[in-house]
Amino acid sequence: MMDIEEFKGYVYDGSLVDAVSNVLAKPLEAFANTPLRIAVVGELGSGKSSFINAMLGLDADDPRAAETGIHTMTVEVKTYPYPTLPQVILCDLPGKGSSSFGENTFAKKVDLNCFDFFIIVGSQRFRSTHADLVHEIQEMEKRFYFVRAKADLDLMATKRQRPSAYNEEKILLRIKEDCRECLIKEWVRDPQVFIVSNMEPRCFDFPLLQETLKADLLRLKRQAFLLSLPSICMPTLEKKKEARKRKIWLTAICSGLIAAIPVPGLSFMAAMFLFVNFRTQCFLDFGLDDRSLAALAQLVGKSEAVLKAVMKSLVLKPVILWRLPDLVGATVMIAEYSYGWSFPIFGCLLSGAISLPSTYFMLQKCVSDVADDTQRVLTKALKAAEKEPV
Repeated sequence: MMDIEEFKGYVYDGSLVDAVSNVLAKPLEAFANTPLRIAVVGELGSGKSSFINAMLGLDADDPRAAETGIHTMTVEVKTYPYPTLPQVILCDLPGKGSSSFGENTFAKKVDLNCFDFFIIVGSQRFRSTHADLVHEIQEMEKRFYFVRAKADLDLMATKRQRPSAYNEEKILLRIKEDCRECLIKEWVRDPQVFIVSNMEPRCFDFPLLQETLKADLLRLKRQAFLLSLPSICMPTLEKKKEARKRKIWLTAICSGLIAAIPVPGLSFMAAMFLFVNFRTQCFLDFGLDDRSLAALAQLVGKSEAVLKAVMKSLVLKPVILWRLPDLVGATVMIAEYSYGWSFPIFGCLLSGAISLPSTYFMLQKCVSDVADDTQRVLTKALKAAEKEPV
């Protein structure tokens, strides 16, 4: 099993390159004990539950089998351990488009991010429901097989309609090519399509599907492990964030004292200077400085701009809005000077009183944003690192 604590230690030290490179250097066998949750998804009535039973080698009347039948409808996620593949769980999801689990509520009731790999089960033609599922899976940068079920029924229907032109091999090949073409139109690169019959698991592509899953298993587990790391290190980032926040008061007090100097506008300029300097130190502390990002980008084969694109703490516009109250103190100072005061007492006091808490809360948000960005950058980098096609 992978050493999670070692990864967390690198993240806490701000060594994201070491954290990621250490994981990528592990051989595939190191991920053998990683759990893999495979979601079986598709339309209502597409044969998902029957497919799971066929994969598990269970008859419909077996107490361990998924419920099937005309009046049976999966309304919640059910899990089934794979008997011959360790740490693999097949998850039967509610059919997309059912009356109790409609298109508009599917995403709300089932978080597809919880699953590591997907098998889309379809029958008859490729539908918009399948395209929607493909898009959701691709947005998560995860992988899937497309399974065209009920091949036996398709063959029977074709044989009845055109008995003289019946050719099983050509029919199955045409079905597979149609599915592949539809997936390619949805920007799927090299789609993996299997033609199966849930009633005949020894026929058609069912044995090939099982062998392919077995061959891909370690790479899929590696991907599942990599994508789980950003969530695993959240407590570590939270601990680091709290440690950094304890250092804020000194900067905030410094900002308040500078703001009390009788120079209109100095409060804003000083606060912005202190903020940029503080943020730079946060980037160094969390491993998000330019040098670290460049090294991480090179490691995972992406440009530095791709990693920076997910960072929200780089935007200065919200920070400038935080400093608008500084105008109040500056305005009072100017008013006091215009009335002939040699020293703007009220303006200085007001400016300092405004700047100190504003700077404090601004820096607190900065630390939180940088910590969140660390998780986003890690997620992007680890997704980019998984280059091997399945």
